Amino acid sequence: MKRLRGFASDNNAQVHEKVMRKLHDINIGHEIGYGDDQYTEEAKAVLRKHFGDGIDIYFVFNGTGANTLAIANSLFPFQAVICAETAHINVDECGAPDHYCGNKLLSVPTQDGKLTVESIDKLLHGRGDEHHVQVKMVSITQVTELGTVYTIEELQKITDFAHSKDLLVHMDGARLSNAAAALNVSLREITTDVGIDVLSFGLTKNGAMNAEAVIFFNENLSKNMKYYRKQAMQLGSKMRYMSAQFTAMLEDDLWLKNAKHANNMAKILADRISSIEQVKLVYPPQANGVFVQIPREIIEPLQEEFFFYMWDEEKSQVRWMCSFDTTEEDIDDFLEELKKML
Repeated sequence: MKRLRGFASDNNAQVHEKVMRKLHDINIGHEIGYGDDQYTEEAKAVLRKHFGDGIDIYFVFNGTGANTLAIANSLFPFQAVICAETAHINVDECGAPDHYCGNKLLSVPTQDGKLTVESIDKLLHGRGDEHHVQVKMVSITQVTELGTVYTIEELQKITDFAHSKDLLVHMDGARLSNAAAALNVSLREITTDVGIDVLSFGLTKNGAMNAEAVIFFNENLSKNMKYYRKQAMQLGSKMRYMSAQFTAMLEDDLWLKNAKHANNMAKILADRISSIEQVKLVYPPQANGVFVQIPREIIEPLQEEFFFYMWDEEKSQVRWMCSFDTTEEDIDDFLEELKKML
C-alpha cells in the first residue's frame, strides 16, 4: 500500500484547507454563470494587485488548456513557437498545441531546460519566406521541467531580444509561484516587469484545484480570446468556483507560503540524500523538484512504497516532487525506505 503522500507530483497533493473553506463560503444562493459574478470580479481585482492594471484575465480548467489557448489566440496557424525540448507543451500535452492550434513547435535542446537568446536566434531563419513556417512566439517555462528557474536578468534578456525581432513571449507559469518564492521576488517582477506578453498562470500545483488562468499583458492581443475559450470548451459555467480559489490563494499570500514550503522541502530532501553514495543529484534543486540518478533495481520497489515518476529511463534518472503539504516526516520515512533498499 502506497503512503499517504508520495513524491510523484505537486498535482497529487490535496487542496489547501483555506481554498476549501473559501469554496464552502461562496456556495450559497445563485450567481450569474460564465464569469459574470461578484466572486470572479473579486478574483480579477486581486490578480491586478499582483500583476498590475491593464491585464486581461481568462480563467480556465487546466494548464494544457491555458497553454493551448494562449498560443491559439495569439498566432496564425502558419506561425511557429520556439520552446525548450523539455517544455511541457512539447512533451506532456499530447500534441495539443499542434493539433488544436495548428502551430508548429520548434524545440531547442538545452542543458538545464532554459532557453537563451543564442538558441532562439538560431531558429529565426526563413522569416518572410512563404515556404517556411514563420516564427512568432517564444515560450518560456518557469519553473522549467528540469526544476531550474530563470532569473530576472535572463527573462529580461530574452524578452528584449524577442521583442526586437517582433516575437511574442509566452510564459508557462504552472509553477510560477515556486519560481517567485525561489527568487524572493513578486509575481509581477518576473512577468509584467520583464515584458511577458501572455502568461499561463497556474495555482493547481500549489494548493488549489482546476484553478488556471490565461493573463494577457496587452489587451489588444486578447480581443478574440473569449471566443477561443468557448470553442476550446474551457469556459466554466459555474466560474465562481474556479475564480474564488485565486482570491483564497492570492489575497493573503497563501500562494507564497505554500510555494516556500514546497521549495524548502525539496532543499531538505536534496541535502539529506547528499550523503548517500548510490544516489546522484542530477540538477541542483532550485524550486520544488529533485532530480536524481538511483540504481535501476530499486526504482519499482521504491515506487510501490512512495510513488514517483521515472524521468529518464535510459539514465536511470527519477524525479521527486515536493508539495505544499510535504512534511519532514514524509522525507525521513522516504529516505529510511530508500536506504533500506540500497
